[in-house]
Amino acid sequence: MSLIRMNEIREMTPQEREDKLKELSNDLMHERGVAAMGGALVSPGKIRALRKNIARLKTVMSQEGEL
Repeated sequence: MSLIRMNEIREMTPQEREDKLKELSNDLMHERGVAAMGGALVSPGKIRALRKNIARLKTVMSQEGEL
């Protein structure tokens, strides 16, 4: 899981940003569920990267007046 760059987010259409936000939120929920069950995480930094990507998306969406 890599971080999405801000210029990449700004180049997305509003619909693409909304879809990406839903996808990342679902991934985060899944990873948190695995961690809560005591399962082994694929990558320890994945949850942090997901949270940062969600925050970046929400920031751009807020600036664009989409939220």
